[in-house]
Amino acid sequence: MGSMLQEAQQEVLRLACNNKALFDILPDFLLIIRDNCTIERMNAAAIAKLGDLTGEKCSTVIFGKAGLCEQLFCPHNHHEESRKYGEVAELQVFDDFYVEYTYVPFEGYQGDNLILFVVRDITKRKQNELELAKYQNNVELVLQEKIAVLGESMKVREQLAQEVNILKKEIDRLANPDIMVGGSKALSNLREMIYQVADSDVTILITGESGTGKELVADMVYKNSSRVGKPFLKFNCAAVADSLLESDLFGYEKGAFTGATACRKGKFEIVDSGTIFLDEVGDISPNMQAALLRVLENGEIVRVGGVAAIHVDVRIIAATNVDLVEAVRKGKFRQDLYYRLNVIALHQPPLRERKEDILPLATHFLKKYRKLFKKKIDFLPDEVIGALLHYHWPGNIRELENVMQRAVLYSRNNMIAAADIDFGITGIKTCAEGDNVKQMEEDVILGQSLKESVAAFEKKIISAAFVKCKGRAQDVARLLGVGKTALYEKNKTYRINPKNFR
Repeated sequence: MGSMLQEAQQEVLRLACNNKALFDILPDFLLIIRDNCTIERMNAAAIAKLGDLTGEKCSTVIFGKAGLCEQLFCPHNHHEESRKYGEVAELQVFDDFYVEYTYVPFEGYQGDNLILFVVRDITKRKQNELELAKYQNNVELVLQEKIAVLGESMKVREQLAQEVNILKKEIDRLANPDIMVGGSKALSNLREMIYQVADSDVTILITGESGTGKELVADMVYKNSSRVGKPFLKFNCAAVADSLLESDLFGYEKGAFTGATACRKGKFEIVDSGTIFLDEVGDISPNMQAALLRVLENGEIVRVGGVAAIHVDVRIIAATNVDLVEAVRKGKFRQDLYYRLNVIALHQPPLRERKEDILPLATHFLKKYRKLFKKKIDFLPDEVIGALLHYHWPGNIRELENVMQRAVLYSRNNMIAAADIDFGITGIKTCAEGDNVKQMEEDVILGQSLKESVAAFEKKIISAAFVKCKGRAQDVARLLGVGKTALYEKNKTYRINPKNFR
């Protein structure tokens, strides 16, 4: 008998625990109210929303005052036929709290009459319904408001679109360091000038020594221009024989010369509506200068062997390492063509004039070639940095890239050593051998013009390259990073005979 009683007590305790857990886990607000309208118990959700009001009158919870529930049928009147429990009703509690509720009477453990009051928060739903009702009451007013809002939104959208375009350009300026690496004042000024003039269609002339990165300047002009996405053609005027240059750029008619078996479009027609980059434009012949002038003045070309003018819409970006002012003075370059090309002049300074860019460029090439050669090199030692900074870089950025390419390739144990920095034709290995640099500088005749000094220095470099490569022009061109045609022209200018070095 005692065992059965103990089991019954355990079962009652189990049920009580389950009921308590169920009571507290439900998301609705649950209140147990005694017959004297006093709150006996609240679940966790109700306490979290209303606070612990155990012992308070239920009217305090509902209306915030201790009076009778005049606007609510009292659950304790459930014995009246007109008051049926289980019905769901809505109620506004205070000013901004809406609920729906129902109740269920039940008998407590001690035979007392209790009410389970179930409340659900419907504030968000009610607010949406009220807002919808407001719109339905005056649809025309709402439509007018919405149309006005849409009109303002369109203006804002247009303004935002303009701002987005501006921001895209700014982001492109800041997020593409691989286009032009470096932070020197000279390079920063060049960038700013590019952003100012790129969006127009004016002709641009890029000047600077060989290897300074004039092609990168042309790339930046194109990428920030209104013609971005349209054809962009790069053409090296010095890489094509003068006899073929005109037909290559302007095309030719059938029968214009031996082998012209069909009509062919030239580069200007192919790139129509786009941009053409003419590199080494200072080396073109007088005949080509006249033909190019016609394009710049009238936007027209005439095919070789043809008579009809063909209109083309092409933006021209030209580049040269020749001093065109001096060339005009000597009668080697047309003055009118120079003025047509030089509408906007962008000068790319040599690397020796912006040495603060050497380390960023070296780091850039280090990352490029360590990936290409699958080397794990993380930094440059101080002695290597010193060697790079003390060198005069006659070949500019192109030479720096070649030096870093060789250094990464030669490196061992995932580190670049001073011995890996090979300046090639100058025979300078490290900054410790700075006397060689000094000696080379002293070799330059200071009594002549800068152009003549640079020419003499360039001739010396090319000659040294031929010595190193034993007269093999192909190897010299690869070592110096120039085209074979350009090297041929240099040899012709400086009267260098490769056979003398074999």
